Amino acid sequence: MYDIQLSPHFKLSEFVRSGTATNKGIDNTPTLTIVSNLQYLCQTCLEPLRAFANRPIFISSGFRCPALNKAVGGVSSSNHLSGYAADIYVPSNEIGELWFNWMKKNLPVFDELITERSTQKSASFWIHLAIRQGGTNRKKVIHNLIKNK
Repeated sequence: MYDIQLSPHFKLSEFVRSGTATNKGIDNTPTLTIVSNLQYLCQTCLEPLRAFANRPIFISSGFRCPALNKAVGGVSSSNHLSGYAADIYVPSNEIGELWFNWMKKNLPVFDELITERSTQKSASFWIHLAIRQGGTNRKKVIHNLIKNK
């Protein structure tokens, strides 16, 4: 099931894998509705980003079942729970700035576009992208982490 192609450049396996789930024995298998939601996310937001970037886009966190969301400290209203969110790995500050600004200006619809940084001592950060299908997309933008310090 995890090798299902959601869109030309994204597979379901990218959105359900989790080291935390593996380590804690959590079954992070999505329902068919969630698979459909992930497909919508890919087609509406991630494929356009992939076309702009002209390089692979890596997902660091996608779908989270309630147990996994709790284990990673996610909020109870997280779009990850419904398959409408992805955290995008950012390879550098410059690329992160480029991708973030492109998505903010060019994606026709999104609910959240947020830069986030690890709470660990590492300097890793990612872009959280969420969309809602058939609902209100707030176009909430929070961008205060991808800066050269």
